[in-house]
Order: sequence, then C-alpha cells, then structure tokens
Amino acid sequence: MKILVSALETSSNIHLKALLDEVYCDVELVGIFDKSLGNPTYDISSMAVMGFVDVIKKIPFFLKLKNEMVELAKDVDKVLLMDNSGFNLPLAKALKKAYPQKEIIYYILPQAWAWKKGRIQVIEEVIDTICSILPFEKSYYSINTKLQYVGHPLLDEIKNFRNSTTNSGKVAFMPGSRRGEITKLLPIYKEVAKQIDKDAILIIPKHFSDEFIVEVYGDISMFTIEKNPYDTLFEVDFAFICSGTATLEAALIGTPFTLTYIAKSFDYFVAKKLIKIEFIGLANIFFQKMGLVPMHRELLQDEVNVENLLREYHKINSEKFLENSIKLREYLEFGSSKNMANIVCNRNEL
Repeated sequence: MKILVSALETSSNIHLKALLDEVYCDVELVGIFDKSLGNPTYDISSMAVMGFVDVIKKIPFFLKLKNEMVELAKDVDKVLLMDNSGFNLPLAKALKKAYPQKEIIYYILPQAWAWKKGRIQVIEEVIDTICSILPFEKSYYSINTKLQYVGHPLLDEIKNFRNSTTNSGKVAFMPGSRRGEITKLLPIYKEVAKQIDKDAILIIPKHFSDEFIVEVYGDISMFTIEKNPYDTLFEVDFAFICSGTATLEAALIGTPFTLTYIAKSFDYFVAKKLIKIEFIGLANIFFQKMGLVPMHRELLQDEVNVENLLREYHKINSEKFLENSIKLREYLEFGSSKNMANIVCNRNEL
C-alpha cells in the first residue's frame, strides 16, 4: 500500500513512527516526513517555520510544494495528513478536487476549537477519516461527523509514568525546538540554572547537529546535556519548558513544570486577537474541560523572567501535581497507535 504523508512537525513524526511500529500491512511512504522513517520526497528539516511573519515569507515555497504533493498523490492508495493545518487543509482541498475517490485521513487534527472554527466545516467536507486525539473535540463537530476519538499517541510513546514524587537533585530545561524559541528563552534559563542548587539538565532535540548547537545555544557548559526527553523528564524533580508538546509530556509523566513562552511581539498581538482560549498548555485546556483548576502555571512574554521562574520552582506542590497527572492519564484513556494502524490497514473498527 502506497501512502502520501504530510507530516511537517517534529512531534508529528514522533507520532508517525509510533504508528508505523504498529502497522501490520505492507506500506510505502512518499511525501513529507522525517528521513529516519524512510525515503521522503521532502525531509522535514527544510520545513520548520515559526510565527506569522516567517510563514508569510515562505508562502511561495509552500504553494509550489502543495502542487507537487498533488501530483505525487496520483499514484498512491490513500493520504495521511498530520497536524499543520496551514499547509494540510489547502492540500486536502486540492487533493479532494483532483482525486475525489481517494481516501484522505487526518490524524492530529487542527485545533479549530481554539481559533478559526471555520476550519471544522472544511475538515468535514474534504476529510474522509477524521481521527481525534482529544476526547472533547467531537463536541465541536456536526452530530453526524465521521470523527472518532482514537486515543492519544503520548500514552503509547511514553514508557515510564510516575506514581510517586522524586528527589533526584536535578532540574530540566527545555527551551523548544525552533531557533527563535531557543534564543529567547535560553539566556533566561541560564540565569535560573545558576541560582538553583541542583544539577541543571538541558534537553536538546536529538536531530540537532553539533554545528547548530554551537551556533544557536552558545555556551552551555553549566548544563548536563541530554537528548532523551521522556527518560530525563521522568528522572528530574522539576522542569522549565517552552510551550508545546513537551508540556503535555511532562504533565502525563508526572513531572512538575512551568510553561514559558516568548513570542515575537507582532505574533503575540495577532494570536491574542485570534485565539479565544484562556490557556495555551494542553494539560490546562484538558483540566478546564474536565471542570478542574489549571494543572500548571503559564508564564508568557514579559512574565518570563528569572524572578518569576524561581518563584514557581520554589512554590510547586509536587504531591498535588502528581495527583493531577494521574487524573490526566485517566481522562485520555488509551494510546492511539494501534487504532491508527487499524485505520491505515483498512480495519476501521476501534
């Protein structure tokens, strides 16, 4: 079976790998994905953009890429889209127009419940198999939608979950996976690391080259470097984490943390106007849907400073955080990889 894949994000490719580990039919992937998973037509390393301004600069590139993906789809059996609605929804519309009988699967849906709810209608019109990893998402779609909750991939990918608090004497720092995130947060993280009397662990994405690390991170001699986020988060007592998937990973593992994020001023202004949600961390959004108080603190823009980060570190209630972590695991119920493997291999029952 030949599948056209569009997975532009690092996190999407982690989920794609977990799915492929469960697939029991013969599949050949073409399209956009990480080169560690096969022979992509386009490797994701050339796709990373951050913020509205960066996206605008790359519009001509992505328009050309969309057309090339539509042409590539001519010889495939089905299409698998993952996350990144800015590219994947226009691609889905073009694919449905060109090949109306070809099955399009969307796994890791756009967060249309947070902003641009009009995307929901587009998804219902052009996506054949709608696979949700968030239990509450179905309530935003039409009553007769084909959406199904398949579970959450992190419950498959994370192997160790805490059932008790720890005192390892270690604190983790995760400044993100994009250049702009790292350059904004790391100087603050370095100052915090100097003032905490514990071993400072810097988690760096494993695909980063030594040259990139030297160029972007600068002097990181005050840190111990780790590249396995799950094992490291399981081990440390606390973490400072850039907004993103890593915050949900820590929440599920049971590692207390504070979410920190500094966006470009223009991007933050636009986001505040467009995004109509109270929280940006998925764990907090889940807790809100469950009728519970926020699970962790979110520090944004000017709030991200050494004083505030140290205050959050010192006042954390590890026992309460662990209790909330267990509630979160129960809410998500089960992993998604086996269910997605059934869908890919034409067994749609979950």
